[in-house]
Amino acid sequence: MFKRDPNRSYPTETESRVIIRFQDCDPLQHLNNAKYFDYYFNAREDQVAKLYDFNPGQLFQELKTSWVVYQHQIAYVRPAKVSEWVRILSRLIYMNEDTTVTEYIMTDDGKTHLKNVLWVTSKYVSVATGKRIPHDEPVKELLEAILVPNVDFLSLNFNDRIHEVKHQVVQGHTV
Repeated sequence: MFKRDPNRSYPTETESRVIIRFQDCDPLQHLNNAKYFDYYFNAREDQVAKLYDFNPGQLFQELKTSWVVYQHQIAYVRPAKVSEWVRILSRLIYMNEDTTVTEYIMTDDGKTHLKNVLWVTSKYVSVATGKRIPHDEPVKELLEAILVPNVDFLSLNFNDRIHEVKHQVVQGHTV
């Protein structure tokens, strides 16, 4: 389970480089819309384990809790194509006592073209009851350590955020 080291700073953004697989594409050689979720979730799971020594399976085993997806908001800006290398970035942009919002971004390999943006809202639940509960203390410590600072999520509009991210990518700024 995550134990926060007060002498360490934790990255607030994860990044993976992946190739778009033939089997995940439609006849137009574009990544199937539903497959974006697989690419995002697999990349995040790998990076969170690597960067924070945290495995979501630990929640289930040790705390008898988990996150369940409550809502998705997704924008398909440009297609990801078969055999193309892409970058997948993810970051926690909001948390409260029982909710998280993770932002996922897919760009081309050079991070010059935005392909996709996804927001995933998740609720923290007891596995025994299936009901929402407050984040356990070690989970809360992790979330606080990796939360992107200065994002006023409650005032954000998804479409405005897409334009903002797209502008950052085009300008060559770190997303």
